[in-house]
Formats: sequence, C-alpha cells, structure tokens
Amino acid sequence: MNLTYIIGFVLAIGVMVLGMANGFPPYDWDQLGNFIDGPSVMITIGCTVGIVIACFPGKTLAAIPKHFAIMLNTKKFKPIYFIDQLTDLATKARKDGLLALEGPAAEQKDPFFKQAIMLIVDANDPDRVRGILENDIECMSARHEANAALYDKASSVAPAFGMIGTLVGLINMLKGMDVTSGGGNLGKDMSVALVTTLYGCILAHMIFGPIANNLRTQDEEEVLCKMIIVEGITGIQAGENPKFLRERLLTFVSQKTRLLAEKSGGKGGGGDKE
Repeated sequence: MNLTYIIGFVLAIGVMVLGMANGFPPYDWDQLGNFIDGPSVMITIGCTVGIVIACFPGKTLAAIPKHFAIMLNTKKFKPIYFIDQLTDLATKARKDGLLALEGPAAEQKDPFFKQAIMLIVDANDPDRVRGILENDIECMSARHEANAALYDKASSVAPAFGMIGTLVGLINMLKGMDVTSGGGNLGKDMSVALVTTLYGCILAHMIFGPIANNLRTQDEEEVLCKMIIVEGITGIQAGENPKFLRERLLTFVSQKTRLLAEKSGGKGGGGDKE
C-alpha cells in the first residue's frame, strides 16, 4: 500500500474539514453544511468529468481503475535486485557461455528482463539488442506519460470550471439585486459563486495533482530499473567481468543504497508495474 499518498490525502482532507468546522475546539460541525452546494457540484465536477471524457479515448478512460491500482500498489522496483541478478548472470555466462542463460531466462517473472536475456541468448547484434530494449522503454514511458496527462488535464480544467461557477453565481446574484424583480436569494447565489471555486481547487490540488505525480514517480522507478537491465545485458554480451559490471551498475543508485546493499548482502526484490 502506498502509505505516503494515503497519509497525505487523509491529512489534507482532515485539516480542511477541521478548518471548515471553526479550526479549533469547540468545533461547529453544523458549519460543514455551508460548503455543500448541489449546483456547484454539477458545474465543477460534472463539467470536469465531461471535458476529460471529451479529450481522451475510451481505452485510456477504461484504464482509470488500473491507474489507482498501480498508484496504491506496494510492489516497488528495487534496482539492487536487478543488479544482483545481472551479476549472477554475468558470472554464469562467463563460465558456461551465453546459451547457458536460457534456463535462468525462463525463470524470470519480469517480461522485459526475460526478453532482454533471450535477445543475447539468440546471438543478436549488440546494437540491435540495445535498440530494441531502449525502444521498449521509450514506448512504455510514453504510455505512462499519456496516463498521467489525463490527470494533468483534469487538474487544469477543474479550477477553470470553478471560476465558471463563480461567474454563474455572480450573474445570478447581480440579476437578483435588480429592485424591479423583487429582490432575490443573494445568499444562495453567492454560495454558488464561492463554493465552485473551492471545489475546483480541491479537485486540482488534492485529488488529480497527487495522482499524476505518483504515476510519474513510479514511471521513473521503472525506467531506472529497465535502464539497469539494458546496461547489464549489453555488458554480459560484451563479456565484462562480473565484479566490474556490478560496480558499473551500482552507479545508477545513490551512495546510501549502495551501502545498504553491501550491509544486506545486496539482496532485494523487484517486479513489473506496467
């Protein structure tokens, strides 16, 4: 479970609710009703959803539940795991040859890692191997960016529709101020004007923005691990010394991660989030 996202989201909502209820004890929970407005919900949320639907294809919209599953997934990419695996493969390849890696390739659960191993087992040209794997990474990252762009779009249009709701409320309020109309419900119209702006900010900065950031962060983690695989596989194909290869691959991670890997024997775990 992605605890940082959950803790941050709950904290933000909790603090906002307490602020709406007078900020400090004694809380006035009846005040929360002032921030619930049907027309504001329709204008801000309804229009935001409508524009997002209009901007993206059905296959992207159908993947929204998957986006949340990815964001909340506890499975993390661990570079040290792949570095260890690649070092072991380099040792085996140097001892028994590249064909001996076919067995370990079949045991790999990560499809990208498995594909990378099989490319060198099949004696493909090194430049071709690197080109295939790097193209795979670029296409994967482009798909991930397209997913994050959905929430960027929602984050950008939500405040805009909040302002539109504000204009709607102000127009109605000004119309109601016409003495020839017998007055009007100025309080209700003003609430629409202000609450829609609030809803737009909440949607943009408390819901859609964090989702986009989390998806991009996980993409960066996955790209890092796959770049390590590319460098490791091409190093194995070139016949690099396993010890030198490990030291070179460790340059992809922070000094702290390297020290922790040395203390724990360099054993980690990994998986695919795509």
